[in-house]
Amino acid sequence: MGTKRDLVTLRKLEQRRRLAAELLRRGVRPAEVARWVESSRQSVMRWGRLLEQDGLRGLRRATRFGRPPSLTDRQLEQLARRLKAGSPATTTKGWTLPRIGKLIEREFGVRLATSSVWRTMKRMGWSAHRPPSGPRQQDPAAVMQWMPTRRSSLK
Repeated sequence: MGTKRDLVTLRKLEQRRRLAAELLRRGVRPAEVARWVESSRQSVMRWGRLLEQDGLRGLRRATRFGRPPSLTDRQLEQLARRLKAGSPATTTKGWTLPRIGKLIEREFGVRLATSSVWRTMKRMGWSAHRPPSGPRQQDPAAVMQWMPTRRSSLK
């Protein structure tokens, strides 16, 4: 079995545990079961204990894997409202991941790494919008001259 934990792999692992459980119930020695299901004897012993404690329910695959999210759905809604409302400090600069991280820490007491802030924003369905790079130079005199002539042609 590979180390990738996608849904197909998780199902295969569960099937392997169920096969081992059936063999253990029939009285096959754990070392023989381990060879049969291509696993370690220690894992088979652990599965046997789980089988005794919880039955087949104990051998089910996890419904989700990984660490649970730091922010609840309600907190994400509050964060979205706060980001949409903006703040005086971000009116000219916009929201950045470090600023959002500071906001999350201030509002919810949860300190997140920048990469975790990025994953949180993706979870909310938000995406990054970067300003165009390069210098933004304007000649105020040229803008003042352009506005009246452009406006009259638009009307």
